[in-house]
Amino acid sequence: MKETVITTTRESLAIRMSSATRNRPAMRKALTAAACTTALLAGVAACGTVENLTAGQKVDRAFEGLGEKKSLAFELGLDAKPSALTKLAGEAEPGEELPPELAELFTGVRVKVSVESRKPLADSGEKDLVGTGVTISGPDGVLAEYRLVGDYTYYRADMKALGEAMGFPLPTAEELPESEKDLKKVLEGEWVKVDNSDLDRAAKDAPGSEKGEIDTKTQQKLLDAVRGVVAREVTFSDKGGSDGVERIVAKASFRDLLIGVLDKLRPLADDLPAGTELPTDEDLKDAPDKKIAVNFSLKNGDLTRVSVDLAALADDPKGARLPLVVTFGEAGDVSAPSGATEVPADGFGGPGNPFAGGMLGGF
Repeated sequence: MKETVITTTRESLAIRMSSATRNRPAMRKALTAAACTTALLAGVAACGTVENLTAGQKVDRAFEGLGEKKSLAFELGLDAKPSALTKLAGEAEPGEELPPELAELFTGVRVKVSVESRKPLADSGEKDLVGTGVTISGPDGVLAEYRLVGDYTYYRADMKALGEAMGFPLPTAEELPESEKDLKKVLEGEWVKVDNSDLDRAAKDAPGSEKGEIDTKTQQKLLDAVRGVVAREVTFSDKGGSDGVERIVAKASFRDLLIGVLDKLRPLADDLPAGTELPTDEDLKDAPDKKIAVNFSLKNGDLTRVSVDLAALADDPKGARLPLVVTFGEAGDVSAPSGATEVPADGFGGPGNPFAGGMLGGF
């Protein structure tokens, strides 16, 4: 994009978001730890590494069931009040306190991913997908949304609501220079679309794009490396249930699990995408040396919910609970919205687009 006023505005937005989150290392650490642990425990269970465990087999079958579906959605969010985040943040230096707006944003936002295919998802290729969508919602409705349907990617955002949720105003259509008028529809909250071939070309021209994807062979190496570690470090237990709902808990030492996995991944570092940096031994000294538990809920054998308490990774949880919850269900609307205005690929990465890195990059 040209060096215009709107570019400066976007950079300013990213700086403000970064300053609002960069002094929250404990929060970022907890979120990253939970995400990594949930992915490891859930994903490896689905790959059959725990066949000798009855509880693990149930989780394994439940994940296989997700792959048999043609329509699937999962929604991610914190099941906590803003006061729980504030409590965990504890005392901070003047000017570094957790802003109330961010506490409300983190606990009120829900991210939903939907995918629909003509074939079972486990057997689907790119050409089999009917549509894919991501929706970011707050307490009062949709904040931003994008859909990938056919040859186009569609996007819309409620800029006013996003600004209010983050505690500062975002750029408005009136602030756009004439050279950036293509972005007006985005800032007005209307649907816009961009040709996927243009996005692909833009991605290929980006620095480091010569090694931007992991090939199938490398994926298998990564999976095999993780499998053995998780099978050794993780225990699954059946906690019973009622009304057709079972609860299974997977537990592991977060630091031992993370160190074990990274030790296996480092020999594969040259096969990873350009720019990928694995944590060093020095970095791992700050990893929480605590047990973490991931709770799986199964109804009649189907996976319905996964949760992990982020507060368990805090140095001093102060009695607070901060469950990160993933729920599973049917896909939402992934059809192509009517009346979308086509914009160039560089415009799609414009101000306020959380999928282009500004809003979500603070973590």
